[in-house]
This record gives sequence, structure tokens and C-alpha cells, in this order.
Amino acid sequence: MKHLLLFALFLTWSCSSIAQEEEKEPRMDFEDYDPPSTLVVPENPVTSARFPFLDVHSHHWRMAEQDLDQLIREMDSLNMQVIVNLSGRGGKALKDITDHVQESGYEKRILVFTNINIRSIDDPDWTEETVKQIEYDVANGARGLKIYKSQGMTNTDSSGNRIKINDPRIAPVFEKCGELGIPVLIHSADPKSFWEPHDENNERWLELKLRPRRKRGPDDPAPWETIIAEQHDLFRSHPNTTFIAAHFGWFPNDLAKLGTLLDDMPNMYVECGAIIAELGRQPRFAKQFLTKYQDRILFGKDSYNPEEYYTYFRVLETADEYFPYYKRYHAFWRMYGLDLSDEVLQKMYYKNAAKIIPGVEVRMFE
Repeated sequence: MKHLLLFALFLTWSCSSIAQEEEKEPRMDFEDYDPPSTLVVPENPVTSARFPFLDVHSHHWRMAEQDLDQLIREMDSLNMQVIVNLSGRGGKALKDITDHVQESGYEKRILVFTNINIRSIDDPDWTEETVKQIEYDVANGARGLKIYKSQGMTNTDSSGNRIKINDPRIAPVFEKCGELGIPVLIHSADPKSFWEPHDENNERWLELKLRPRRKRGPDDPAPWETIIAEQHDLFRSHPNTTFIAAHFGWFPNDLAKLGTLLDDMPNMYVECGAIIAELGRQPRFAKQFLTKYQDRILFGKDSYNPEEYYTYFRVLETADEYFPYYKRYHAFWRMYGLDLSDEVLQKMYYKNAAKIIPGVEVRMFE
């Protein structure tokens, strides 16, 4: 009995010692691990673009009441010559915006795209009325059509079925855009990782941890591949309409695949909103890609925050090494500058946009 008691006391002491040793081991959550780099390399932060540029992807929800003088001052500080507000909404809301822009004297520097409402697609006159809306909006200054990701993902018809973005009832709208000579900027789906298991193999683990509403099941609302295929079918079905695939069409991490799509669909352009970190982690291949497809790439940012443009300029214009992205949950890796040529930069910054967006004048950038 005495031996058993001694053994129990020894076992208790051992477990306590092990626990104390374990407590001494440093621990932290993955979210907190973000040490400053000790690497000492040349740094060339850029706060103003080398050439005047056009941002084809921006959102200003209250532009009809916005202080446009302040916006223009911010644009000037960045060397941004033209900004495109994709949130025009359409109808009277769009006219209120374009009237305010014109009255402020900035109609050449602030362009507006219209939007359509797909949720009422079951209405018997929806197609006809939506085509009329596009005509009305263009007459009131709309320079293009923006399709949101909800229009093809979360919007449903009266039976609760997801409305595909290549639904034949929408086809006349896209045909009208081609007829009027305005581009369609379309955001379909989201990064493919949002559809994949939220585990240690998911590169977007931190983003999904911090933004759990972005997580999707494999069929929510459809497989990623299905939604992307619908977008490509749309492009092929309307060869006379110019489409701009937002966010590099969600292929910034597979530029070889994106290249085959651009080869296959000459009416498809892409813009770099919210994917600059993907380009910055593959600087050699990304530079090759942007050089090869220099006539098909537009500059876009997405959410408007003046200081965040600095990272875009640094990736595109410098040869800097190993610098961070401004949103760690988008990219926990470091980036490298692409050091693009002046020719490629000018095409990306404004020349390509001037080819496909009505009213953009190249001379404004020279």
C-alpha cells in the first residue's frame, strides 16, 4: 500500500512537471504571427503612379451627394486622371449621379457604369424594360454596365432557382450593350478557395476564419467551376460585346489558364482589382504574362482607399523585393515588384481603357 501511495505521488509530480514544462513552451494563434522582416533590401515605396491612370473598378455609393472636389484632390495626389464608379444603379439614381458630376465640371474625370436588377426577371416585360433602361442610362451618361456577383449567384427567380448569368432572358441586354458600344464589367463567383474545405490546406484559411460568411459549400449556390463556365459561355455567346472580367476572372493564380481564355475569347479583357497580391508573389511569370497580353489588361482597384493604391504602384512599377500586402488575411505572403516597362504600364494604366470605354480621351493622359 505504501508503495502504491509513493507511486501515485511520483506520478502526480511527473504530470505536474510536464504540464509546467508545456506551459513554458511559447504558443500563439496563427492570426497573430506576423513578424516584421529582418531582411535589408532597397525599398522604393511609390505614392503616385509613374503615368496618369484610369481606375476601371471603383465604388462610390453616394456619389450624387458626394464632395467631388475632395475626390478629385485625392485622385490628383495619386496621379489618377479618371475614375470609374461602377455603382451607378440605373434610372433616376444614375441620372442624379451624372447630373452632379456634370454640374461639378468633372464629366471627363468621373465616369459611371449602370447596373440592372435581375431579381424581377420573371416579370413578363423584364427583358424589354431592361433593354430600355440601358438605352435611357447611356443617353444620360452611362459608359458601361456592371454586373455584380449577386446577379448569377444569390439572386433567385420566383421559384427559388438561381438565375444563371447566361440566362437567355438577359441576352438582349448584353446584345444592346454591344450595339451601343459600351463594355460590360462582370464579377462572377469569388476565389475558388471559398468553395474548398476550411482546413490546413486552404490558402484562404485566415480570411475565412475572420470573414466566415465568405465560406461556401461545394454547391453553394453552385460549384465554382459551373459559375465560371457560365461566364465564359456568356462571353462566347456575344462576340460583338466587350466584356471585362473583374479580378482577372479569378484566375490570377493560374495565369497560364487565363492566357488560354484570352486567346479563345478576343472580346474578353481583365482588370486587376483586389488581386495584386497574386501577381506580386509570382513576379517573373506575371511580368511575362502582362507583357504578352499587354493589350488586354486594365488597371482596377475595387474598394476605394487612396493609400492602398501605393501597393499597386509598387508591385507594377518597381523591382522591390519581399514587401507585405496591406491586408494580411488576403495574403500572408510577401510580394515582389514586376518592374513593368513603360509601354506595358501605359497600356494597363489608360490606353486599353481608352479603346473600349466611350469618352476616355488618350490626350488627357499625355
